[in-house]
Amino acid sequence: MKLASKRVRLVERAPLAIVEYGRDLTIEDWNEAAGRLLGYAREEALGQRMDQLLPVHGDPDAWRRLLGENDAVPRVWAHARKGGDEALFEWSYEHLLDERGEVSSVGVFGQRVTEQIERRLLNKEKERILHTITQALPSVLWAVNRAGIFTLHEGKALDRAGLAQGQHIGKNAFELYAESVEGVEVLRRALAGEPNHSLTQAHGLFWENWQLPIRGEHGEVHGVVGFSLDVTDAKNTELELRNQLDLVERQQQVIRDLSTPIIQVWDGVLTLPMVGMVDSARTADVMDVLLDAITRTRARYAILDLTGVEVVDTKTASYLIELVRAIRLLGAEGVVTGIRSNVAQTIVALGLDLADIATFGNLRAALQHCIRGMNKEHAASTPQQR
Repeated sequence: MKLASKRVRLVERAPLAIVEYGRDLTIEDWNEAAGRLLGYAREEALGQRMDQLLPVHGDPDAWRRLLGENDAVPRVWAHARKGGDEALFEWSYEHLLDERGEVSSVGVFGQRVTEQIERRLLNKEKERILHTITQALPSVLWAVNRAGIFTLHEGKALDRAGLAQGQHIGKNAFELYAESVEGVEVLRRALAGEPNHSLTQAHGLFWENWQLPIRGEHGEVHGVVGFSLDVTDAKNTELELRNQLDLVERQQQVIRDLSTPIIQVWDGVLTLPMVGMVDSARTADVMDVLLDAITRTRARYAILDLTGVEVVDTKTASYLIELVRAIRLLGAEGVVTGIRSNVAQTIVALGLDLADIATFGNLRAALQHCIRGMNKEHAASTPQQR
């Protein structure tokens, strides 16, 4: 008697809703948990029909079928609780037999699973969203556990990399990519709790990677989730653009060299023939190149041949005078030749004084001046024989 009483109390206090109904669907037993979960007190439920008190939406014969079915598959049904709000319940059942071995009633055991189902549906929705993203973008979504074993490996970019969906699952990332020292080190840092972003090369492709530690409830890292984006096309475009920029830079350097051709016409004599429009920017390049050449060759004379120059602005004319003076500071003499009439008018209009600068009508006269000057210097430095 005491044992039976204890069993009754266990049933009453069980966390699951426990209900018994007979062949006519009349409720014969109803524990406290059933009242708490479904909202109906025991007194309200006893004597009611299951299909009326707890109708299954869309399936009015659901409770009756349990009398004739005999499987272990739980049923998940939606019920309207007392008060009108709807909830999902998962029911398991057991047939209760009479003395002749026939089913006399059914005992059902249920629990509310609304939150679990919603979480399950939400997780499935998240999975569908991630799957949609990874299959639309040229990317790979992957994850590894603490030991570096792949637990997730999917994405559209796997096809281009020559890999199957999920091919790495169950394999060790440190072993698969042992040759990538940088990649292994980045993964180790992520497993140590350091989120990171990196650029790597693998499977013949360039990848932009984001690696994020997966943390437990107490902050401990138990894995890494990674997102790898195939940036091969962008990288190749960048490399191609960089090569084109390098080519343009080399071409510009050639143009600059051609626009400022330094010619050594005699031992110790440099000439710089200038052709076309001479503006301030070009004159600045001329100064840099010519002064460097004088220093490098230790030239004594530098001839600026302006025969091919038709127009100079006022600022440029002043700059040319400063260039000649800069040549003098290096211990050489600047000589100007081939000044056209309009250029001469510009210089005069500016009031620039060329009295201390050697000027000649053509290159030949300027070169003769330089040779005579070097001969005099040579004669002065050579001891005279008696």
